[in-house]
Amino acid sequence: MSHKVLVIEDERHVLKNTLDILTMEGFEARGAENGRSGVDLALKYRPDLIICDIAMPEMNGYEVLVEMRQNAETALVPFIFLTARTERSDIRRGMNLGADDYLTKPFSVGELLESVRARLSKHQVIRRAAEEQLDELRENITLSLPHELRTPLTSILGFSDIMLMDGETMSGQQVVKMASYINDAALRLSRLAENYLAYAQLEILELDPVRQKALQDHTANAEIIEMISESVAHRAQREFDLSLSLKPGEVRIQEDYLRKMVEELLDNAFKFSTAGTQVSVKGEPYGDVYRIEIKDRGRGMTADQIKRIGAFIQFDRDFYEQQGMGLGLVIARTLAELHNGKFTMESVPKQETCVSVDLPLA
Repeated sequence: MSHKVLVIEDERHVLKNTLDILTMEGFEARGAENGRSGVDLALKYRPDLIICDIAMPEMNGYEVLVEMRQNAETALVPFIFLTARTERSDIRRGMNLGADDYLTKPFSVGELLESVRARLSKHQVIRRAAEEQLDELRENITLSLPHELRTPLTSILGFSDIMLMDGETMSGQQVVKMASYINDAALRLSRLAENYLAYAQLEILELDPVRQKALQDHTANAEIIEMISESVAHRAQREFDLSLSLKPGEVRIQEDYLRKMVEELLDNAFKFSTAGTQVSVKGEPYGDVYRIEIKDRGRGMTADQIKRIGAFIQFDRDFYEQQGMGLGLVIARTLAELHNGKFTMESVPKQETCVSVDLPLA
């Protein structure tokens, strides 16, 4: 299938020549003689690439580009300026607005075709990478979500059915044991819902600068890190693996958010390391920030995996049995960044992982 190219140019002979060149090279080309009609045609025609003059009636090229970038349907379409303007300031202005290339008149056939093909090729590479990421996301959700919902639900339904049918003949110890299984499964479901809601709320918060500014009004005492760490270690039945080294400090973050951040990071550290190996939590003032460092000696991650950390992304889930939806690290990182902090993760596969968070001191 040939690529669709839209040419917006008010000089008729330039427009005709450009369209003829593109058509002879196998492109499906259409033209518009001013900026306003070019914008309208772009929304109807859905081109794969736009070539646009700058000095035009009704709307100039800069205005066309701004409107293209603000519309979701054309925001990612490659955009080439075609103009007689050669001043550096004009070129810089176009690039700052999001132009992909800049051709000056007069141009040769080779220059035009080289620019068009290069922009289309680059766009295809970006699009292919985005599609691969989307496929990976779909696969991760398909693998993890049914499992995360069905496994605890199966326990809740199964053990509650047994209690309903045989409860009268069961010993008190058996009832307590069944109830504990149901409670564990319910807590797992509750945490899944809590993390999903937390992630959704943070996504909204990232788009609200007023609420972001209000975050700076809250402070929390770093002493609560000890209590949170011990609670998570107890839940993981890894109390003897926990090593704490904490110094006092007051940080600019809401206490609930600090609690959530430490919980998620520690839960990951215990989840991806083996019982009997140490998980250390260190916290201390460092310049004008308070640094929290959580280190485990578990599975670890590659540098590429660390770069690709995102919501609903779990690595090697088909090889390992693991709980969760891959939201913990994303939540912790987002919380740090929303509070003007810094999130850093370093790891050596099958040896060690260290996550550090710097939060501003109050």
